[in-house]
Amino acid sequence: MLVEFKITNFRSIRDTQTLSMVSGTGAELPQNACPSGIDPDLHLVRSAVIYGPNAGGKSNLIRALSFMCGIVLFSAKESQKGEKIPVENFLFDKESRHKPSEFEVTFIAENIRYQYGFIVDKNRIYEEWLLAYPFGRPQEWFSRKYDKKTDKYEWKFSKFFKVHKQVVDLTRADVLFLSNAVKLNNKQLFPVFDWFQKGLIIIRPSTEYSYEKSIELLKTSEGKNQLMKYLNIADPSIADISLELDNFLEDKLPKEIPQTIKELIRKQMVDDEKINLIHAENVTLSLEDESDGTRKFISFAGRWIDALKCGRVMVVDELDNSLHPLAVRFLVSLINNPEANKKNAQLIFSTHDTTQLDNELFRRDQVWFVEKDKNNATQLYPLLDFSPRINEAIGKGYLQGRYGALPYVGEWRF
Repeated sequence: MLVEFKITNFRSIRDTQTLSMVSGTGAELPQNACPSGIDPDLHLVRSAVIYGPNAGGKSNLIRALSFMCGIVLFSAKESQKGEKIPVENFLFDKESRHKPSEFEVTFIAENIRYQYGFIVDKNRIYEEWLLAYPFGRPQEWFSRKYDKKTDKYEWKFSKFFKVHKQVVDLTRADVLFLSNAVKLNNKQLFPVFDWFQKGLIIIRPSTEYSYEKSIELLKTSEGKNQLMKYLNIADPSIADISLELDNFLEDKLPKEIPQTIKELIRKQMVDDEKINLIHAENVTLSLEDESDGTRKFISFAGRWIDALKCGRVMVVDELDNSLHPLAVRFLVSLINNPEANKKNAQLIFSTHDTTQLDNELFRRDQVWFVEKDKNNATQLYPLLDFSPRINEAIGKGYLQGRYGALPYVGEWRF
């Protein structure tokens, strides 16, 4: 579960901005929060929604988390020495342009809280640290800090953390120690790395149409039934759904290749498996013939079912894009429902849809806003900053400008 995310000097974000999933003291909608499982006094909200004008910085918050996830997963695998790290600074003042960016995330994995972060520019990792709380108290498992005077790193390791000197020696300046240590089989860091690899799902507009999880569901009768329940919400005219397997592999592969090898190849060829939808009057349509909304919903349905089953954290940019408000409400309600969400999956999403800004759907501590200040820098702040009443009409108040984060729309004169 995600506890907190901090970001400094990334794209439109200049000063440190913090998104917290820690629940407040409000008593409304108690099902929307859940125990952390590590501290009786720490409860987390199941979902958070971010509102703000176009170009306010909503997408940049999600891109920051996506960048952090990407460098953790791939810096030790795909980067080559001398390549620039693709971090993007705040460009609207000279000082920030030449300063590194900072990322830190606090999360819970396998009933242990971790606090991991790093400071980076295009050329190197300046600092990196990991704290673990296996018994409630912090243990600084490792830290590294670059000393410009000596052109070397200062390393610190806890007595609770086991590391071979070879891992340190083989960690380049432009590679995260976490990533390299896992690559070299440091099992103590597997839960941390696995949270980024499997526990965190980031869906941006450029990646929203992924049907892999839905295809997996269609391969079993139970999974297909689950998927159909979701699809009937999006389009009641869908009577059935099927998976079409392309026979290319069977026809074209040499006969002497064993069947087991053919099956392994087929599993890697997700694009050769196509989803078809059967409507009324037995009309069959491929996904290419369906609306953007239906295709997006099918893409989301598989990932939603998977997240609820495994307790993952989903971060979605523009969840409302191409989806009806009631479909969005359905997806959010599943996350907020402890009966459907028994593994405490979480959802963080950005949207412009003010129909979701409803105190019957969200607690006051689940709502966040972004807007840019006079320096063109993104400011992230919670609804709680305004001390709203428990039954306040939040959507109406937002549109009236009570909480800021609205676009400036000038008057058009004919």
